[in-house]
Amino acid sequence: MESQLVTGNLVDIHRREIYPAALRIRGGRIVSIHKIPEAGSHYLMPGFVDAHVHIESSMLVPAEFARLAVVHGTVATVSDPHEIANVCGVAGVRYMIDNASKTPFKFFFGAPSCVPATSFETAGATVDSQAVAALLRDPDIYYLAEMMNYPGTISREPEVMKKIEAAIAAGKPVDGHAPGLRGEALREYALAGISTDHESFTLMEAREKLALGIKCLIREGSAARNFEALIDILAMYPEETMFCSDDKHPDELLLHHINNHVRRAVAKGFNLFHVLRAACLNP
Repeated sequence: MESQLVTGNLVDIHRREIYPAALRIRGGRIVSIHKIPEAGSHYLMPGFVDAHVHIESSMLVPAEFARLAVVHGTVATVSDPHEIANVCGVAGVRYMIDNASKTPFKFFFGAPSCVPATSFETAGATVDSQAVAALLRDPDIYYLAEMMNYPGTISREPEVMKKIEAAIAAGKPVDGHAPGLRGEALREYALAGISTDHESFTLMEAREKLALGIKCLIREGSAARNFEALIDILAMYPEETMFCSDDKHPDELLLHHINNHVRRAVAKGFNLFHVLRAACLNP
């Protein structure tokens, strides 16, 4: 297999330095990196990852979402397809996976955990624990998507716990959704196996979740905007903080994506490599 040599100023997030480098690429992978004396004005760095987003909020199919997002440096998303699942069930999830396969952009889809979202909602489908377990056995499903039913998680409702246990058995993480949850209730939620949360609204709320081992996502999207309230956690927990949009409407996606989080954080004086770690590496 032939290899290709690419040169530029490498933004090395692991080593926390920028240096002129020659990268040899074979089969789509970097096989070697060597420092060189000079590399011009080009920069080489990892792409951005939206750590939690519902692609459906963009009103676009995944392949079209990718076409707009990649312009802003985004190369991957951690995607919860629960909106289409609420309408079409598992068939909707399969459609998203199939459409996403038409582009080299990386979509890491989760198994929707709450379809319907509430017991009093009229939805187009139901995705029960058996269906969730089947999805989690699929290699194209990477995690159990946001467990919005935190009351059911805290009270250990059997149907809820079957979904969480299926994810744990499959070796896949459980995404959280716990707005305003604090104290003993939050501890019980964390103990169930929750690994991430994008629903913090105050710095103290985020710090309490982080202290319990829940990684926190700083959300700034078209609906909820928590960047200003939460950005200080980046300096305190650079290895446990990520950036996400949650929902991104098409008019905003035309203008910016995770690059907006990066730009604002750098403008506030946060360590460049902490910022890039949250945008590129931690997800």
